[in-house]
Amino acid sequence: MSKYVKELLTQDLKSRLDGVEDALIVSLTGMDANATVKMRDQLHEKGIRVMVVKNSLARRATEGTSLAPAFEGLKGSSAVVWGAEDFVSLSKEVVKLDGDEELEHFVTRGGAMDGEPLTPAKVKEISKWPSRTEQLSLLIGQILGPGRTLAAQVTGPGSHLAAQIKTKSEDE
Repeated sequence: MSKYVKELLTQDLKSRLDGVEDALIVSLTGMDANATVKMRDQLHEKGIRVMVVKNSLARRATEGTSLAPAFEGLKGSSAVVWGAEDFVSLSKEVVKLDGDEELEHFVTRGGAMDGEPLTPAKVKEISKWPSRTEQLSLLIGQILGPGRTLAAQVTGPGSHLAAQIKTKSEDE
């Protein structure tokens, strides 16, 4: 491959990954075309993109970005996976596909989050974290909990008093 072609490919890769802060690296080696199409369709439905890259070109394209640690020392065929609602959701989907029997050749190789390199074990650990939606629902529950308790404490004695007055009025 000539230097000119390498530079063109590097610039194209750089423009595609522009704005991507966190991504995962997977291996698709050995997957047949049908399995690859199925996998890409599943990911596309969730807003996740997959792109097979040449490691040396990816290293050049991500130089100086938060994705650079993902490609350090990487050997063999690689694909970059990014997108989804948040990074935890992305990790959950990739780990789910990694364990899928129909996609036995889909293997998580690592990635980068906030400029830090990730191992496959760390990606699996992150996939167990609550997603953004789950975190928001937990937060809302914690915010509303004390208010709900206070409302019950304020209305509780009033309803008890009303029940006693009703009982007294019925007795007479």
